[in-house]
Amino acid sequence: MLIRTWDRGTEEEWRGWIAAGRDFGLLAANAPAGGGPVLVPTHFLLDGDEILLHLATPNPIWAALRADPHVTLSVTGDYAFAPGHWRGEPGTPTSYYTAVHFHCTAELVDGAQAKADILNRQLAHFQPETPEDRVVPGQAPFGPQLSGIRGLRLAIDRVDAKFKYDDKKTPEQQAAIADQLAARGCPLDAAARTQLLRRLDRRTG
Repeated sequence: MLIRTWDRGTEEEWRGWIAAGRDFGLLAANAPAGGGPVLVPTHFLLDGDEILLHLATPNPIWAALRADPHVTLSVTGDYAFAPGHWRGEPGTPTSYYTAVHFHCTAELVDGAQAKADILNRQLAHFQPETPEDRVVPGQAPFGPQLSGIRGLRLAIDRVDAKFKYDDKKTPEQQAAIADQLAARGCPLDAAARTQLLRRLDRRTG
């Protein structure tokens, strides 16, 4: 991912962005024998410098991970198209978006208790309103289903974060584009505008 000096995100930024409910991404692994990448859409849990998730046992990603444990988890959001006439000369259109790429080393988790631990941590995050729904190996209703999944622990090696909202423009130009996003009102314009204004505020103090 190309990251310019003006749209590089800080660790504080990307952690805050992920923590605000961005917990679904695209996991990419290298297919064995020179095939194309294996791509898996999935929910995940960021926990410090580790990412936890689980996938079904028949998922094709397992063969890829055995051949090469290096993966990338891509999370993208708050995107919008910016027409050229919004941006001044030379009138080139662009895309606004936030993208965070986690470059990780994967560890496969097959033990029943270890898988239950991952699931319970995910449940506490995604489903905190039902604390009684917890996984105990060998106990119904969830324990007997553990054989149908494998867990994944992703140790984060590097994070690339990009917040592309025309920070190379003047503050006045960014503010005018924010007004255009508000006026257009497409489904994701409000989210993109929030990020643009946050970055503008960060620049101007």
